[in-house]
Amino acid sequence: MEAKAQARYVRVTPQKARRVVNEVRNKGALEAADILRFAPQAVATDVRKVLLSAMANSKVKAELAGETFNEADLRVLEAYVDEGPTMKRFRPRAQGRAGRILKRSSHITIVVGTTDDTKKGDR
Repeated sequence: MEAKAQARYVRVTPQKARRVVNEVRNKGALEAADILRFAPQAVATDVRKVLLSAMANSKVKAELAGETFNEADLRVLEAYVDEGPTMKRFRPRAQGRAGRILKRSSHITIVVGTTDDTKKGDR
């Protein structure tokens, strides 16, 4: 049973978020949650929340479908970070000029599922 969770408009640059997301891709969901729990990057808490949400979504989908659910069988099938809107701000600089500051945001998406889902979907 595949399930997806998204966190949109997270105030972190996509480049920083991708560093963390790349560490958990194609790992077991419980192992990935442990990795994120102890990762030193601040965005790891946001990514972990999305992962736990995807795991909970998978559990709900399995219960509605009447299937058996085992958290240990879940794997991170897809994990990616897309760029969100960029807020543009200005900071005063020397000689009356203005310097642009780009405050970037991210959309974090994680898809979890069992190993037999990968065979069906040909991932």
